[in-house]
Amino acid sequence: MSNARMQVPLLDLRQQLSQIREPLRIAIDEVVDSTRYIGGPKVEELEQAIAGYVGSRHAIGVSSGTDALLVSLTALGVGPGDLVLTTPYSFFATIGTISRLGATAVFVDIDPATYNLDPYQLRQWFDKNSADAGRVKAIVPVHLFGQCADMVPLLDLAQARGIPVVEDAAQAIGASYDWNGERRHAGAMGTIGCYSFFPSKNLGAMGDGGMVVTDDAQLAERVRCLRNHGAHPKHRHALVGGNFRLDPLQAAILRVKLDHLEEWHSERQANAAYYDEHLRLPGITTPSPRGERRDHVYNQYVISVSSDRDGLRSWLTTSGIGTEVYYPVPAHLQPCFASLGYTEGCFPHSEYAAEHSLALPIYPELTTEMQDYVVERLTERLTGQAPASPAETV
Repeated sequence: MSNARMQVPLLDLRQQLSQIREPLRIAIDEVVDSTRYIGGPKVEELEQAIAGYVGSRHAIGVSSGTDALLVSLTALGVGPGDLVLTTPYSFFATIGTISRLGATAVFVDIDPATYNLDPYQLRQWFDKNSADAGRVKAIVPVHLFGQCADMVPLLDLAQARGIPVVEDAAQAIGASYDWNGERRHAGAMGTIGCYSFFPSKNLGAMGDGGMVVTDDAQLAERVRCLRNHGAHPKHRHALVGGNFRLDPLQAAILRVKLDHLEEWHSERQANAAYYDEHLRLPGITTPSPRGERRDHVYNQYVISVSSDRDGLRSWLTTSGIGTEVYYPVPAHLQPCFASLGYTEGCFPHSEYAAEHSLALPIYPELTTEMQDYVVERLTERLTGQAPASPAETV
């Protein structure tokens, strides 16, 4: 294998754009020519398509994944004095939306194998905090990196206590879960589910966008109302909402991309399988799908580095390979949440993940040559020697 330096970005959206430029241009022109720049048929078409894709009765387009969480929690009546149980190991928006509503985020540690909220530690929290259990207004599991949390025990616990479950599926549209032999989609298992269409997501807009899904017709209507300043009908406000509408230009772009999503997922899964086979190296652990590989959509491919994660990242950067750390500071150690009273050591699995995790390039257009280069550079760093070339292994 050549030692020539190659550029392997963490994500290259130009490659994706080159494949679908013409249908995107047509879809954008249709919006421009329609002069329907707020709401309208393009948003409704995407909502119907997303609902069908994930298997939910209702889908409501909103302005971002953050706002999807915000309107969902608001629609459930979350507010001051309430507790919301969630993971400390997630993007800030998961916890920030809880705080913005005046509620208190209560953290439960993750399963170190999947990085997702551990339902057994969740049960332990209720066993140890029975006096506060009545204040829990929602549970927010996060389907992190494209893999579903373990939902059956989590939902059994929530349903037994009458607590709504808000799925943060920002990174996991299309991910699936074996529900007693039936495949269910991330976001469509709990009370309400939230997706993000941030450009780096597997289904990404050319700007911000989000979606809320639910089977509850009344809850769906509250979300629709909240996304438009709480107005229903126009100029009549039973609720105080906000401007949380999905832009029709973004809806048109996303509708084009949705037709390619399953193909892109398959390519990500193939890339992950290639890494899994070739990254059997000392000092790193590759991701652990909790079910079949097809259930994980690999929004990120995250390895765990046993020591000197930052040194390895610097080596890869120097080699022209893009990486990212998700997330370097868990929520319970963020300065803005110091008042919650958590300290270092409270959630050891989340803290370990924050210190040791590293995301590698996994996007669909990644070539075998590019992956071989990533493997080569990792092997050289971790073992002191380059791997054998394919010809040498025959």
